[in-house]
Amino acid sequence: MNITPIHIVVTRLKTIWQPAAYHGFGHRAGYFEGWYFKIVDATEQRRYAIIPGIFLGKNGIDSHSFVQTLDGASGVTRYHRYPLDAFSAAPAAFDIRVGPNRFTTHAIELNIDRPEQRLVGRLAFDGVTPWPVTWRSPGIMDWYSFVPFMECYHGVLSLDHALRGQLVIDDAAVDFHGGRGYIEKDWGEAFPRAWVWMQTNHFDRTGVSLTASVARIPWLGTDFRGFIVGLWCDGTLYRFASYTGAVIERLEVTEHQVVWEMRGPVAHAGVRRQARLSLVAHRDEEGVDLLHAPMRTAMLQRVLESLTAAVDVTLTVDIDGRPVAVFAGRGRHVGLELGGKLEEIL
Repeated sequence: MNITPIHIVVTRLKTIWQPAAYHGFGHRAGYFEGWYFKIVDATEQRRYAIIPGIFLGKNGIDSHSFVQTLDGASGVTRYHRYPLDAFSAAPAAFDIRVGPNRFTTHAIELNIDRPEQRLVGRLAFDGVTPWPVTWRSPGIMDWYSFVPFMECYHGVLSLDHALRGQLVIDDAAVDFHGGRGYIEKDWGEAFPRAWVWMQTNHFDRTGVSLTASVARIPWLGTDFRGFIVGLWCDGTLYRFASYTGAVIERLEVTEHQVVWEMRGPVAHAGVRRQARLSLVAHRDEEGVDLLHAPMRTAMLQRVLESLTAAVDVTLTVDIDGRPVAVFAGRGRHVGLELGGKLEEIL
């Protein structure tokens, strides 16, 4: 399809309310966009992150598309690089191709057959659960989605869904039927200077999902510590974020743990109440490797990530003047990222 300047303007306006779709039409340099698919089989022994994307370097240098993979059990990562023209995207809908690989909200089709890795097959997603999008709040970033100069934008395409299908991974056929998945994405100029991110949708019962991130955010010549946390539980999304008026009471990163405590207003049973959320992530150095992340000049291997951490989650809501436990549980197979100069957000 021939994308004209008018198409670009219209598409950019439309995609404000379509965070899943490709946002890069009209960008020629200094831009990245990447989608993160987490897939875990029913046995929970095979877990992977599949990350397709595009990177447009400054002055067109080092521009390319890619599919990055992380084996969450072993920690081995692979970065499959493709030419820039191997990337294509539908306007105002999430349907992208990177070489022979295709990615949508409801399925992925992989055809990676290289000496370093073979990853072939198709997975379908049932019961996709996106972060709610409204006219006033177009996704997880709320009103920040309307700001045209953010360094990095974020979207959650599915907090939790079921998997169908199988993949041939190297020499083994892996059945993902009955497994669980999660999808998110980032786009913009570059990743923040510093951030902590964690995610899991594996608790003792299905239908519970956590996504949480805190980062140093540039803003009008200065910067601030911004955060967004969502706990999906029993059909309710409990949100703690800078834009909701929530505050961080404690954030500590040690060799073995990430301790994060916050409080703020949430909607509970149709009523706005004060709540507290405690996250204690237990780091596991096994299964950890470096992922490539977009900096302003190149895709650099600098993000420490694993799918082997655990997190203890406790949510209490103030009802009639006393804290009431709404949820307490331990999440497994936590995606945990620590990036940049962490002292800037602690």
